[in-house]
Amino acid sequence: MAKISYYTEEGLTRLRTELSDLKTKGRADIARQIAEARDKGDLSENAEYDAAKDAQGLLELKISKLEDIVANARILDESTVDTSQVSVLSKVKIKNKRNGAEMTYTLVSEEEADLKLGRISVSSPIGKGLLGKKVGEVAEIKVPAGMMEFEVIDIGR
Repeated sequence: MAKISYYTEEGLTRLRTELSDLKTKGRADIARQIAEARDKGDLSENAEYDAAKDAQGLLELKISKLEDIVANARILDESTVDTSQVSVLSKVKIKNKRNGAEMTYTLVSEEEADLKLGRISVSSPIGKGLLGKKVGEVAEIKVPAGMMEFEVIDIGR
């Protein structure tokens, strides 16, 4: 069964654009590389041809995965996000109990995650640990460095 993922409208549009580019420009580029390599002679000893065919296989795999993601994607209206607990598209302010540092993150799908923009994946250890928490609750999260405790200070959109 396919996994349904939730996206912002902007995130889903970006995925659809990438898929379209791969299907058109990406396939055309690979076809040109294969044709150029084929023109160079004997295919049994043509490393350039083999590399182009491998690249074609990888491109088709990426297209297939993106098609699956887009087919099972749902747009989540940010105005309907329940702010009583942490969920997908919640903007959550947390405090590290160990050092007192405060951070604000928006929980998004894996494909939209970008730490520089303050967007973390709901499938990341911190994202999973925060899901369902309410303001004032403490999330104990196992990270590569060990156990960390984060207090949920605020939940918004």
